[in-house]
Amino acid sequence: MTNHVAPAIDKIIEQLNNSQVIAYPTEAVFGLGCDPDNEQAINSLLVLKNRSWEKGLILIADNYEQLRNYIDDSKLSEQQKNTMLASWPGPVTWVVPAKLTTSKLLTGKFDTLAIRVTDHPLVKELCRSYGKPLVSTSANLSGLEPCRNYDEVLAQFKDSIPILEGIVGGRQNPSEIRDVQTGQLYRKG
Repeated sequence: MTNHVAPAIDKIIEQLNNSQVIAYPTEAVFGLGCDPDNEQAINSLLVLKNRSWEKGLILIADNYEQLRNYIDDSKLSEQQKNTMLASWPGPVTWVVPAKLTTSKLLTGKFDTLAIRVTDHPLVKELCRSYGKPLVSTSANLSGLEPCRNYDEVLAQFKDSIPILEGIVGGRQNPSEIRDVQTGQLYRKG
């Protein structure tokens, strides 16, 4: 990690701890995120995106262990779990059974939660330093294209949110989304 990245991550973590919504680079586009345990922050993100809570959100993490407080992997077969783990880190988001204690603001109208272990080095470092996953949804205002660089985030959101500067990964499309139990493809990657 370069010298200027650590202070930037520390500043972003401070913002997360203050219930802020942040923007950060992911594998294909910039994401909007917040503390998944802070309902005030999640509500702020939903308002900012003009997104219905019913749709649910994705959690992005450095490793599988960070996601275990939110999911009920006891409902997965060994094969289902192994298939999911074999795709990570990487751009595959899996829909898995959620724990009953997981916020409805994260699961939406479902009893499942979308999760991903990222391979983006900056996001991995952010989640590792923060000690838990982040909410992750594309950084764009309703009706506009997702932002792919810092300048686009700034153009859409002005100074309303802190931005972790960095470069998105080389993917053209957002992550694939699949149901781990049924194999159903919800979004092609």
